[in-house]
Order: sequence, then C-alpha cells, then structure tokens
Amino acid sequence: MEIWITEFMSEFGYIGVLLLIMFENIFPPIPSEVILTFGGFMTTYSNVTVLGIILAATIGSVVGAMILYSIGLVVDVSRLEKMVDRWGKYLRLTRKDVQRAAAWFDKYGPWAVFFCRLVPLVRSLISIPAGMAGMNFPLFIFLTTLGSLLWNTILISIGVAVADNWQSIVAYMDVYSNFVYVVIGIVLVCFMFRAFQFRGKRA
Repeated sequence: MEIWITEFMSEFGYIGVLLLIMFENIFPPIPSEVILTFGGFMTTYSNVTVLGIILAATIGSVVGAMILYSIGLVVDVSRLEKMVDRWGKYLRLTRKDVQRAAAWFDKYGPWAVFFCRLVPLVRSLISIPAGMAGMNFPLFIFLTTLGSLLWNTILISIGVAVADNWQSIVAYMDVYSNFVYVVIGIVLVCFMFRAFQFRGKRA
C-alpha cells in the first residue's frame, strides 16, 4: 500500500494528498503517517510547497470528519437506544449506558474532538460520537480543523526535515500507533470488567 500511496501522491500532488487524507479519515487503516511524511519529503524535490501540502491535508481531514459526523447524525442517540433495547442484552448494555455516554460527551466532547485528532485510529472515529451527540457543528469543524492542522503540520514538517529518510519516521510512528492501540485495548478491557463487576453487585 505504501508504494501505491507515494505513486498516487507523486502523480496528483495536492489533490492526491487531499483525497488520500479524506479517505484515511473514513477508513483509518490507510496510514496518514505515510501520506504526511512523504508529503513533506515531496516539498524537497518538487514544485509543491509545505503550506500547500498542509492546507490540502487539513481540508481532506475536515471533509472526512464531516462525512463521519453525518453518519453519527443518522445513528443518533434515540436510534441507538432502540438498538440497545433490541440487542443490548447480548452486550449487557442498557439505555442508561447510552444516556451516560451521551452525557459524558456533552460534558467533555469538545476536548475529546480536539485531543483525539492527535491519536491514531481514534482521530477519525471521534467524529461519529460527535454527530450522534449533536455537537454544535461550527464548534466541531473549528476543533477538528485545529487538531488536524496541528497533527498534519507536525508530520509534514518532520517529513521535510528528514527528507529521503522519511520512511524511518513512519517506522517510529508505527511503534507509537501500536502503543496507542495497546492502551486503548487495556482501557476497554478495564471498562468492560468494571461494568460487569458493577452489574454483578446490583444483581
């Protein structure tokens, strides 16, 4: 996939970066680390500029986030509650769990939208609960743009700095991503354990 991504970017320049980052937001397995660091490297030997790559990547990030936000609007809290009523018993979920999650997002959602833009995998998926919670759209766009701009600028700048050694940065980012995935997995396991423990005490 890495070879295809770099060839696509080399051929289509800014538009290639924009489209790839947009699809990376919708399909997180596409590695943004490759797109952004190689985009930075491209500025050292082609006519594309650092500012142009940053803008293209940020626009792609925001467009992708808007699509996922729209999906969240379709699967809103009330619809999720109906799904939980029907299937929740198999996952040990109740309407209260859904309402508690929605209340958490109402309270901490803006911070989550911003900071999660700096976390692999979660950076894309956070847009869905934002839509489900009906987060203020202009605020969502502002924080998504801010977080994406920071993430994109850092990785593109690193790509510029290391030039043709950009692939070494991708390797380090893979380690960072794997560490984040392990932390997310541990948090989910702990959350499920606490949830089952709490329900066991109530039963």
